[in-house]
Parts: sequence; structure tokens; C-alpha cells
Amino acid sequence: MEVKVLSSKLVKPAYNGGAAPATEYIPLSIFDKVTYQMQMAIIYAFAAPAPSTAAIEKGLAAVLNQYRAFAGQIGVNPDDGVPSFILNDRGVRVVEASVDADMVDMAPAKPTPELLKLHPDIEGELEEVVLLQLTRFRCGSLAIGFTSNHVAADGHATSNFLVAWGRATRGLPMGPPPVHHHRDLFKPRSSPRVEHDHRNREYYKPSPTAVVGHNGNGADNIVIHKAHFTKDFIAGMRANASEGRGRPFSRFEIILAHLWRTMTRARGLSPEETSTIRLSVDGRHRLGKPAEYFGNMVLWAFPRATVGDLLNRPLKHAAQVIHDEVVRVDGAYFQSFVDFATSGAAKEGLSRSALCKDVLCPDVEVDSWLTFPFYELDFGTGSPSYFMPSYFPTEGMLFLAPSYIGDGSVDAFVPVFEHNLQAFKECCYSVE
Repeated sequence: MEVKVLSSKLVKPAYNGGAAPATEYIPLSIFDKVTYQMQMAIIYAFAAPAPSTAAIEKGLAAVLNQYRAFAGQIGVNPDDGVPSFILNDRGVRVVEASVDADMVDMAPAKPTPELLKLHPDIEGELEEVVLLQLTRFRCGSLAIGFTSNHVAADGHATSNFLVAWGRATRGLPMGPPPVHHHRDLFKPRSSPRVEHDHRNREYYKPSPTAVVGHNGNGADNIVIHKAHFTKDFIAGMRANASEGRGRPFSRFEIILAHLWRTMTRARGLSPEETSTIRLSVDGRHRLGKPAEYFGNMVLWAFPRATVGDLLNRPLKHAAQVIHDEVVRVDGAYFQSFVDFATSGAAKEGLSRSALCKDVLCPDVEVDSWLTFPFYELDFGTGSPSYFMPSYFPTEGMLFLAPSYIGDGSVDAFVPVFEHNLQAFKECCYSVE
């Protein structure tokens, strides 16, 4: 796919003729500091007639009036040296591009390296928090590559922004304004109580000789497989696994349990090995904070099981392990983390455990977008024809998203080693 870049500019917040507010500094929260330092990247596709660039940019300028953090930068407050979001209205980087072909012939149905051409270049130091690329195809379709710094906002906050952006473009009220972090929002108890092992969950003690993160060549033998699970297939798994249980397992719990077992089988691991999932848990409701909170408010659950138990016991066992671990990450768990991270106990030479790696085997990580309203991004010509994660070739890093079909089916984007792909396909649609 040959993509021709036509222009690149910054879109700044619009203040409707009023004066721009002064630069503000919002300190990074303990949740911002413990999350992944990476770019979140998704691709939207809009069929012809696609929204105009002028309309999209006008709506963007309007929504940035409320979401100034996405128009600012991440740096340090010069007054106190505290890492902060700098609300300086630098703007969002918007790149226009074109492809002299029809989208149906060129756009991949699953994440491949080709998708990176639909995003601005994100190599090196980035000045902006959000970067967009609007790529128009010969058929009139439009691909929007959206990239944002995860330190600025989690998936919940980002989806709020995207929906508000669409509403602003259509001239509708954007909804409740975002609530930003302030120094007294996450306060430790008067007598801090650290009741969980945060040193070995959200943090870890790095070894002086350990090498972590991407090594530059991990994607060479990794492919991303798209597995489509129909509504009926999911309902069948839920019914079988939930039999004799007062409340059925959730759709998320059952799909993740199935994929955990499928990946474990395809990897050919020995029975005595242990596999751990890392999955995000939203703390807004658990801490009694507003849904409009803009930033990160996520910790993680870590379901764990031996390979032998995963493969020799029924699906219900894996689903129960996931359910029980998520239940443990409750409001008390979040408050324990707040106490730990703000009481000075975190200043022990610990590093955040949320690291980007090339290979997770024997472990698994999951990003679930099943409850995010990504399909509500409407610029006036209707919802997107589809959306999906961009190319992120980390073996074992799952993305779950509602299918564009809109019938309750789910698409799972699963990075696997090439030599494990056939085994994964063979057992992906077999429950036991």
C-alpha cells in the first residue's frame, strides 16, 4: 500500500473568540506514573461518503477546548520539578494522506505492518500527546489512525474523548466535561495500610543486569491472528461453563478463559509451568470517582494457573480463576495501592511492572475494548464501518473488540509465533 503524505499541521483548541487560558500544570497521578509508557494506536474506517477534513478538524478544535490535556504536552512543572501535563495548547498533530486505490482492496482485515502506514511516524521523541492521520482512498473511504500517549489517558478516558469529538463535529453538546487530576484526589488514609503485595504486582525490583522491553527484532516471527467468535458460540460457552452456578460468567470472562486455554495448548507448554494473565481493572467505580475522570485509573488483576490445570480441567475452572482474581481487585485493593504509592514506600528503587515486551510466553495480557463505545465516533456521516487495534506484535498480547457486524459477536486479535499459528487455529473453535 503506497501512502502519499499531503500535509501535516497542528490543530489547537478553539475558544470561540475568547482569549486562550494561561498555561496550567496538572501533576501526573500515581496511576499515570505506574501505567505503560507507550502509544495507544487504533484504526477507524469510514465508508464513502466520508466526513470532510474541515468538519473533522473543526470538531477537534472544539473538543480540545474541554480536553486540553490532549492538546498539551507531558513534561515537568518548572516551579517544583513535578512530572506534569502541560496545558499549553500546543495542539494535536494532524497528517493528511491519500492512497490511489480502493480501501476494500488495500486495507488489511487484521493488524499487519501495513497498518503503520496509516499512522503518523511515531519513532523518536514526540512533541504531541495525540497524533492523527486522515488517509483518503480513491473510493472516497477514510481511514483515521489515532495515536495517543497512554500516560495521558487510559482506554475509558480516551473513549470519552472520541465520543465527545464526534458530537462536537456534529454540533451537539459534548456531554459532561472531563474531570482532571489534582493533588488531593488520591489521598492515603490517615494511617496508611498496605494490605497487598504491590511491590511484586504493580512494581518490581529490577536486577542491575536484566534487560527488559523491546529488543527490536521480536516481531520477526510473530503474526497477528484475528479470531471471530459468534454470539451463539459465546452463548454456548457461557451456558456450559456456568451450569450449576448462580450467576453466569460474563462474556469477557468466558472469552478470555477460552483464549487462555487455547493459547496455552498452542504454545505446547509443559504441565508444571505456570501461566499468568495481566488484565486491566478500572478503579473509577471502585474508588467512588466520576466516570468523567480523564487520565489513568487502572490497576491489574493477575489470574494464575498451571498449564496442567488449564488444559486438564474444564473451561469453568479457568473462568473461575479469572473471576476470583478480578473480584479481589476491589475498592480496598485500590486504596491499599494509594497508601503504598503515596506513603513513600514506593521509593525503594522499584520500577513499574507495566512494561512493553516482545514475548509474554508463558503469560498472557489482555486489553478488552468490549465495553468502550468506540463505534459511537460519528462525525455526521454515520458510525465507522470498523475499527481495530493497530499493529502491535507482542506475542501473547490479546485485544478483544466488538465485531463491526454489530450482532454481539467478538473479534479477538491474537499475536502468536508463526510456528504456533496452525495449532492455535485447530483448537480455537473447540471448547474442550
